[in-house]
Amino acid sequence: MSTLSMSPARLTLALLAAGVIGGAGATFVSSHHAGAAVPATANAPAMSTTPAVAVAGAPDFSQITERHGPAVVNIAVSGMRAVSNDDEDEERAAPRGMPPGMSPNDPFFEFFRRFGPPGFAVPGPRGGQQQPMRGQGSGFIVSADGVILTNAHVVHGAKEVTVKLTDRREFQAKVLGEDAKTDVAVLKIDAKGLPTVPLGSTRELRPGEWVAAIGSPFGFENSVTVGVVSAKGRSLPDDGYVPFIQTDVAVNPGNSGGPLFNARGEVVGINSQIYSRSGGYMGLSFAIPIELATKVKDQIVATGKASHARLGVAIQEVNQTLADSFKLDKPEGALVASVDAGGPAAKAGLQVGDVIRKVNGQPIVSSGDLPALIGQSSPGEQVTLEVWRHGKREELSAKLGDAAERSAEVAQADDSAAPGQQAKLGLALRPLQPQERRGAGVDAGLVVENATGPSARAGVQPGDVLVAVNGTPVRSVEQVREVVSKSDKSVALLIQRGDSRIFVPVRIG
Repeated sequence: MSTLSMSPARLTLALLAAGVIGGAGATFVSSHHAGAAVPATANAPAMSTTPAVAVAGAPDFSQITERHGPAVVNIAVSGMRAVSNDDEDEERAAPRGMPPGMSPNDPFFEFFRRFGPPGFAVPGPRGGQQQPMRGQGSGFIVSADGVILTNAHVVHGAKEVTVKLTDRREFQAKVLGEDAKTDVAVLKIDAKGLPTVPLGSTRELRPGEWVAAIGSPFGFENSVTVGVVSAKGRSLPDDGYVPFIQTDVAVNPGNSGGPLFNARGEVVGINSQIYSRSGGYMGLSFAIPIELATKVKDQIVATGKASHARLGVAIQEVNQTLADSFKLDKPEGALVASVDAGGPAAKAGLQVGDVIRKVNGQPIVSSGDLPALIGQSSPGEQVTLEVWRHGKREELSAKLGDAAERSAEVAQADDSAAPGQQAKLGLALRPLQPQERRGAGVDAGLVVENATGPSARAGVQPGDVLVAVNGTPVRSVEQVREVVSKSDKSVALLIQRGDSRIFVPVRIG
């Protein structure tokens, strides 16, 4: 089984699907890789018009299963996939494209793990060998003429997709479209008068509410598992466009793409992912909200593809150290680490060091809330941003671009910097020479010649370029001293390494 390692907790985020390579009968777990058609598992919410009803004790899902189970289908896929000679354990320890020798504690480690370093060509599978691939997943019928919703990773790269109904009939399905950003795919089979599921709403879905999943874990068709909603609006690594519903419903390989029902028998989500150390269910399941899936489905049916909006910024999480540095009352929001030149954010006047607190009045608590909100908007839509800049609130208006033009990046800052024991950064700095400025592509900044004390513990290295402190661009050592002298507990250093930038929080007091 292959999984995506989650440092430092060593948890794995798994898109679940049951599959067989070369007919050997071995199951595997995979993330989004071209040619790997693998179903995922998780649970998510959807839209509902029915008022919330209090349920005493665990609800009886037997009638819901009897009524709507026939609309849940088994999906079998086949094709060819590239086989890599890379050792999976080695890849998890040192992701492809990672600069040699980079420590996991380096503030750029997670950034490069996600996006790959500038100038590095991330290699594909070595050897170029192709082997037969088969996989299984789940789906559900949303219209009587054969439109089916499932996960994009279930059918991605498949040459042939077969849909099996509960009455044992089988149909060859056409993939109308798939959207990798939300992991939603739409299939069509040539049939009429099919059973369908009612779609609900996640607006009324509450943590602690009972939900049930129906799917084909490990190929066991129409299996029912029950649990509760653990949380809503979860942001997961590499899935910034989806505010997942977290549940404790047991889902496993083969459940991917299946429906998540509320106690009223309405579909509120598509089971998509789990967190796991083993590749199997460990009590943390995630589903795509049905509202989001329906929006993507409508676009795919109409145009064959889904479109998402783009703001044009790279952001990172606001931890307590950064909140102290920017004098925020609490560590919330999305910190702008860079702004795409000529992009929607730049045109709106957004600046590096701004902390985005709200979008159209909706609070941004975690940085992952921002791409989820923006990604669900439409290109060309006008949004109002509330930002925190130089200790006060400001309001900006931005016209969103199209994410197809350029994907937004989300960097994560390292929060492991130890508290400084001295009221200084521990940096030896010098101004950039003209040729160095041109090489780094910056108008101003200071070269780090040596890093000790708090800055070294935060991950700053010799050769880094210090671009700004607490959002204030710096051109001289005196400017740095002045900004640091006004900071009580911490400072946020905007560091450029190569072509990448990230705010590094440094405790100084």
